[in-house]
Amino acid sequence: MSLQELLYSEATAFLFSKLPNYQKVGAIAYKPGLHTAQAFDEYFGFPHRQYKTIHVAGTNGKGSVSHILASVLQSAGYKVGLFTSPHLKDFRERIKVNGAMIAEAEVVDFVLTHKSKIEELQSSFFEMTATLALSYFASQAVDIAIIEVGMGGRLDATNVIQPILSIITNIGMDHTEHLGDSLAAIAAEKAGIIKAETPMLIGERQNETSAVFEAKAKALNAPLRYADNYAKVDTVQLSDNSQSFTITLFDSLFTLNLQLGLQGSYQRKNIVTVLAALDILKNCMDNNQKPFDIEERALQQGLAKVVSQTGLRGRWEILAQQPLIICDTGHNADGLKESMAQLQSLPRRRLHFVLGMVKEKNLDSVLPLLPADAYYYFTQADLPRALDAHELAKRCGEYSLRGQITQTVSNALKIAKSNACPDDIIFIGGSTYVVAEAIE
Repeated sequence: MSLQELLYSEATAFLFSKLPNYQKVGAIAYKPGLHTAQAFDEYFGFPHRQYKTIHVAGTNGKGSVSHILASVLQSAGYKVGLFTSPHLKDFRERIKVNGAMIAEAEVVDFVLTHKSKIEELQSSFFEMTATLALSYFASQAVDIAIIEVGMGGRLDATNVIQPILSIITNIGMDHTEHLGDSLAAIAAEKAGIIKAETPMLIGERQNETSAVFEAKAKALNAPLRYADNYAKVDTVQLSDNSQSFTITLFDSLFTLNLQLGLQGSYQRKNIVTVLAALDILKNCMDNNQKPFDIEERALQQGLAKVVSQTGLRGRWEILAQQPLIICDTGHNADGLKESMAQLQSLPRRRLHFVLGMVKEKNLDSVLPLLPADAYYYFTQADLPRALDAHELAKRCGEYSLRGQITQTVSNALKIAKSNACPDDIIFIGGSTYVVAEAIE
């Protein structure tokens, strides 16, 4: 191990072991409120004011929308920062510029230089990571940064920014222990990213949440737009590693034929949100006081190359053929409903399902959505939040989901492969962290 690798290992060990980390331990690490984030922001000289930002929240789709937007803007020639969470394999996946992860040396320097301040403020892992991202983007002189909310919006550490556009993809019942036990309550938390006189885009119109967004936007004089008022998807065609859309733009009745380098059927909603966002950006000024006007060439390239240009993984990702092995990070009821519908539409002889979940998951809301005809490999990711595989198998049995218990994800996948025939399907899901270990 080189000195640089050793220093990076020690720096990340500090981040993961000393700072409360929601990804590993869950609710006890959740730290609502902006006091620490604001203190960090002031300490670093409000770095996000040096570039434009787009703020993206939502229950499902915010990661995909963030990556797709970043890819299109990058193809248009902008230098683009991208902050997302959680990471799958490497902490540095959270912070990228034009698709390149932050260098290990930058992480080491940040921790060594500011360790005392991090400890003084009793920062959470996410607060520190968001601050690192905002500071790094300033040092890299990005033109624009796409900032994905960690959880909720109103009290999220990312909510110190003043974006040129805020986006909420949709609202679903997830993280209810922190955000509220109704769609309206969760919407109120996510509506906290709406800023005065700043354009606001809602990806999916929902009866239970529209009034919440409209009242908040009116109070702040923020222009509000729904993506489904801008365009609709007419047809979708899936291919081996992408899908093609025919999309009608309502304001001009113009039809776009677009290819997206992602295969999840749920992306049909996200692509309309992205197109509406790009239309709004035409009226927003960049750092040179010129509008963000994206040519169709850049749009086509950014959509087609989203994976190679941003490194997005785990969204209906095909890992192998014969047998077909698919993984997807969808884990709440709305996300699983979409992915299970697509899974059930695929021809196969047998379905093998590598399944793991986290302890706080409302199993009664998600287990009824899983295919009863699959054979399950009940497992658990290597982190304290993981639901014990035996407990998962017991609860699944209540819904007539049968299979075997396998303590590690790698072993579950190994056994599934050995049991599968070439015309079977192996699906890996239930938890982002199970998908991460399967990819690794």
